[in-house]
Amino acid sequence: MPQPQLTVHRHDRRTRALLTLTGEIDLVSAPLLRVSLEQCLRDGLRDIDIDLTQVTFCDCSGLNEFLLAAQRTTAVGGALRLHHPPPTLVRILDITGTSVTLAAVPPHGSVQLVPVLSGDAR
Repeated sequence: MPQPQLTVHRHDRRTRALLTLTGEIDLVSAPLLRVSLEQCLRDGLRDIDIDLTQVTFCDCSGLNEFLLAAQRTTAVGGALRLHHPPPTLVRILDITGTSVTLAAVPPHGSVQLVPVLSGDAR
């Protein structure tokens, strides 16, 4: 039997939820993500942390779900934060300029690059 493409585990604490995702987020699995995020809000959870450590791929379908959930959590006075996004999602966040909107926490081992001038130093 084939393994599910995406699994979602939820841990609640008062008005905060931690969703731990494993697998791939794409057009096929994005509806599961949407339902999971909507259920958090229906259950009164306003702050949602999403651990993406075990996510191997995320395309724009996942990004759209995260953006929609971020709008909904903000509307009820909460926040959505992405933790340890995979490189594909980091790239999409950079290209679209949405890392601030999603309060993305950089992946482990990431280094903040600082622009430097090239050429002769005198």
